[in-house]
Amino acid sequence: MGYKVYLKKGEERRIVAGHSWVYANEVAKIEGKDKNGALAEVFSHDGRFIGKGYVNHASKILIRIFIRGDMADDAAFYEAALLKADDYRRKLGYKNCYRMVFGEADNLPALIVDKYGDYLAVQCLSLGIDMRKALIVGILVKLFNPKGIYERSDVAVRKKEGLPEIKQVLYGEVPDYCEIEENGLKMLVDIKNGQKTGYFLDQKENRFAVRKYAKGNVLDCFCNSGGFSLNAATVADSVTACDISELALKNVQDNATINGIKNIETLCGDVFEVLRNFRREKRQFDTVILDPPAFCKSASEVKDAYRGYKDINLMAMKIVKSGGFLVTCSCSHYMTTALFEKMLIEAARESGRVVRYVEIKTQAPDHPALLSAEETQYLKFFVLQVI
Repeated sequence: MGYKVYLKKGEERRIVAGHSWVYANEVAKIEGKDKNGALAEVFSHDGRFIGKGYVNHASKILIRIFIRGDMADDAAFYEAALLKADDYRRKLGYKNCYRMVFGEADNLPALIVDKYGDYLAVQCLSLGIDMRKALIVGILVKLFNPKGIYERSDVAVRKKEGLPEIKQVLYGEVPDYCEIEENGLKMLVDIKNGQKTGYFLDQKENRFAVRKYAKGNVLDCFCNSGGFSLNAATVADSVTACDISELALKNVQDNATINGIKNIETLCGDVFEVLRNFRREKRQFDTVILDPPAFCKSASEVKDAYRGYKDINLMAMKIVKSGGFLVTCSCSHYMTTALFEKMLIEAARESGRVVRYVEIKTQAPDHPALLSAEETQYLKFFVLQVI
């Protein structure tokens, strides 16, 4: 008999509302016997069926529920779920590059699938999904006929599931760089070694929005492969793309070249020091873009992250010309919108500048967020004008 998991009294409310995670400390008792990664049934304290999901006793997230009825986790289930996820993106007009599957938000917890032209990048973030990787890959090949599928499961969260970090070709052949088209621009994506699964697809609409504000001289900090830089360069006089990674800056230069863009210069350095140096040199920009990596990946890191975000935003506000714009982002869900806004208010006050809101956005629609799962809502994108 498989596992039957009974929750403590009242613990089912969040899960019934749509959240998929069952934490080990929410469980009252477990009946039956099975192996880690098996499909387990979950019940409320009084015996009401809630759903089924993969179990892992090695993780604080004991079960990730994704079946709410009497279905099985067979090929037919996954085929329908993957088609439904892709159909949602297609209806929004996505074609060439987009997040095809966004884990919990697509009722496929711990599974990420990104489309980059003719290639797919996959992340398997739980034991249950990892055990069914071959099944999922086979269905992806059947439904979408990609030239290649690459696994980018080189993420620390897998260690919490008792899994090693791994990168590998799962199907076909995958080049070192594949070309995509975003916002009318060509971009070379490093699926094998780039950030996340190769590129930050969640900022695509926000990168296009920057074209409204990127006039004059633009400084793009934490530029990575140049998504914001290239969009800014279509309208700006000049763009300085700054990152600590030489590899990222080479990617920026390559992307500029294939688009015939010549008004981007690259600057290798630590953004915190670069901003301080510009402040000392009294050098200013018409627009400054801050799109840093997540400064906090756990609740315990929020206080230090807050100081880091405040530091770079304070310095950026000081080097924006009067009437210019600051585009600032955070991709950590632990840095909530309210907390991020509080930080910006403090930074503005300490900068001695008058700052006003212009536009506030979030992640792209191919990264939808569940109202019942705050973890799926993570990206903050603020455009501010420094008066």
